[in-house]
Amino acid sequence: MKDVQSEKDLRNIPIDRVGISSISWPIQVLDRAYGTQDTVANVSLSVFLPRDYRGTHMSRFIEVLSTQEKQVTFHNMENLLSSLREHLQAEEAHAEFEFPYFITKSAPVSEAKGRLRYDVRFIASMKGGSFDLITELTAPIQTLCPCSKEISAFGAHNQRAHAKIAVRMNTFMWIEELAEIADECASAPVYSLLKREDEKAVTEKAYSNPHFVEDSVRDLVLAMQNDKRITWYQVSVTSHESIHNHDAFASVERNKV
Repeated sequence: MKDVQSEKDLRNIPIDRVGISSISWPIQVLDRAYGTQDTVANVSLSVFLPRDYRGTHMSRFIEVLSTQEKQVTFHNMENLLSSLREHLQAEEAHAEFEFPYFITKSAPVSEAKGRLRYDVRFIASMKGGSFDLITELTAPIQTLCPCSKEISAFGAHNQRAHAKIAVRMNTFMWIEELAEIADECASAPVYSLLKREDEKAVTEKAYSNPHFVEDSVRDLVLAMQNDKRITWYQVSVTSHESIHNHDAFASVERNKV
């Protein structure tokens, strides 16, 4: 049959990325407490298309994905991109895996256990012999406004927020470690299961530890700077304000090497 994709194109325009996106795929990721965790990722795969090729072979992306091991790790991601380059005869390849990840957290007083969702994204690329992987975690946290506490006769407005941490690493880090760093930057952590005594403890912790988004993002920066496993980071905190009709945010990006 005629290979239309391989026809010559005379418009002299290379395409930076061409491929497939929004495909749901079962994967398995490393879990510090249980060894592994099964989840479903939203996957995007793409390659660089030279200017003289009319199109790429979309079916080959699925073929390559299907031959990979179910577990998604640094090593397997590198193999996936290497295989994409080989099968699609491409100079560079890219992959994104976005998925929910659940961590069991114990309430601070009762120690009641509940599963809390975090959103994780692996962003990988391979150009020439260079492989790059960014791990990104979005974590629910709580912030309490220092200004509101200071000017009010009693009480202070507090709200759920989220911290986003994206890192390049030279040594493996658990997803759970990033989640713990996010909790440390907050006025108080967020839990899925709280008894009355826990609710009291969390509320009082937040009140005694007020944070602007600026405070939280600076705490994240200090944590990133002090961790030798991290070579680059991008951190942000977004507060979903409870008494304002807007969100408040702060972000920082730094390259450590």
